[in-house]
Amino acid sequence: MSGVSSKLARNLLEVAAGRKEPDFVLSGNVFSVFTGECFEADVAVYSGYIAGVGEYSNADVYETECILPGFIDAHLHIESTLLHPVELAKTILKHGTTAIIADPHEIANVCGKQGIKFMIDATSNLPVDFYFTASSSVPAVEGLESFAFRLEVGDIKEVLEYERVIGLAEVMNYHSVVAGDVSTTSKINIAKEMGLPVDGHCPGLSGKALNAYIVAGISTDHESTSLGEVMEKLRKGMKIMLREGSVAKNLKELAKAVSRYTVSNLMIVTDDLLPEDLLKGHMDERLRRAVRYGIKAEDAVKMVTINPATHYSLNCGAVAPGFAADLVSVNGFDEFKVELVVKNGKVVWDGEYRCKFPEIQKSKMPVVVSNSFKMHEITIDDIKIPAEGSVCRLIKPVKGQILTEIGEYEPILKDCFAYPDPESGISKVVVADRHGAGKFIGKAFVEFKMDGGAMASSVSHDSHNCICVGVDDRDMVIAMNAVRDMGGGFAVSYSGELKTLPLPIAGLMSDLSFEEVVRRLNSINKLLRKMGVVAEHPFIEISFFALPVIPKLRITDFGLVDVENMRLVDLWIE
Repeated sequence: MSGVSSKLARNLLEVAAGRKEPDFVLSGNVFSVFTGECFEADVAVYSGYIAGVGEYSNADVYETECILPGFIDAHLHIESTLLHPVELAKTILKHGTTAIIADPHEIANVCGKQGIKFMIDATSNLPVDFYFTASSSVPAVEGLESFAFRLEVGDIKEVLEYERVIGLAEVMNYHSVVAGDVSTTSKINIAKEMGLPVDGHCPGLSGKALNAYIVAGISTDHESTSLGEVMEKLRKGMKIMLREGSVAKNLKELAKAVSRYTVSNLMIVTDDLLPEDLLKGHMDERLRRAVRYGIKAEDAVKMVTINPATHYSLNCGAVAPGFAADLVSVNGFDEFKVELVVKNGKVVWDGEYRCKFPEIQKSKMPVVVSNSFKMHEITIDDIKIPAEGSVCRLIKPVKGQILTEIGEYEPILKDCFAYPDPESGISKVVVADRHGAGKFIGKAFVEFKMDGGAMASSVSHDSHNCICVGVDDRDMVIAMNAVRDMGGGFAVSYSGELKTLPLPIAGLMSDLSFEEVVRRLNSINKLLRKMGVVAEHPFIEISFFALPVIPKLRITDFGLVDVENMRLVDLWIE
């Protein structure tokens, strides 16, 4: 309750002691994150805080089933939802989410510090708290792709002092940390000196390299994919975020790591989540899945409430005196159906919104945000792959993960050029610079089923160059140029049909309503199914093909990247 005026503190004490009436009372089964038990009680709310838990009375009493702390998503990239933050807040509030901790490095890569400032401004005065971490890896790597902005040590220090910035975001280039790179470690040290937590990103890191990563000052990881990896990191004192996003779904496998000894160091997060998945829910849906996967409901609730609140020093996450009155009423620990949401001591949802959301102000977008797409027009000659051998390296996605393996492919050769083989589930993948650095175009092949056509996107982590996957060169050109003409977005071209979703906010987010975004995505996905695409979330899956900090093989506008050795490699093996 730091920052509370002496007058408010006195009034809270009076309410807690029963000498003054609360604003209202919630009555029902209260869940304690401290003891793991439910008990019948009244929760007295006054001026944004919980004054007391016990027996209280008031003219305004809400009879509820089960009272929980408001849910917290401790690691989400807002940009991955494709939604303006106002639309995102509307969507997640009714699912019981009252706080988000976001790493804005997608927009920071495209728009620099102005992009981060835009996100902070856009999330002001919303009935969901949006906290941010300072993007540590902008760009994610250097020398392997075109990028727009670089955040230096001084920039990080400045961003860490922005409103609602509460830590250093995931340090993605773990190679540089382990190697003791001064630029990277200096960013970490600044956060440590300010007493702020440092988030990690170290898939597969183990042994002495992991020791070095932790010694540098990094305390969390959300990239673990196996039980052994989680347990090693937990043994060494890291806090692990069990990720359950739209593509990377690790919760089922990692649920085995949850025990009475480990639960205090675990959180459940989404990382990247598409609008179609938000139709099913947000953290409430993660809680339902956790229970299905064998995690005790009491433990799962702690992992989305008190654990992240404690780690990031937030005064929420518990139904207890003195905590912020961020509360959720659900129908029980099986369905977690949200029936009532209280935020900052006010009922904001009880089947309908009881609060106002600001209008999306398109005119307030900085030029760097609204005019960020600078890709050259693409021609068929640009994307042809000259036949320079008989065997190619092949990007092989790992099912249910964002990891890839390195495969081999003997391409179809015709007229001195190499082509994909749709019948074998092999497509062509192209990445083109969108930042105006030059006409850099990387070309390769990927294991991605598509019978015809092409799909292109301005969302490709983390530099967000234009990525296109297809089996027909003409459709690939149509789709890529459609993305260019929109100033960023999704485009699908097939047999003369073109479906699009404009993403005018940095080429990453829409300024349309959640419902309209979902409608357009459904139309796009319908065409993709007609094309034979079987991926559950095709656009988010291809967006990770270009991320050169996740093993093992990636594609950027410079070409193929061997991530484990952090070097460009030739497409042709022989």
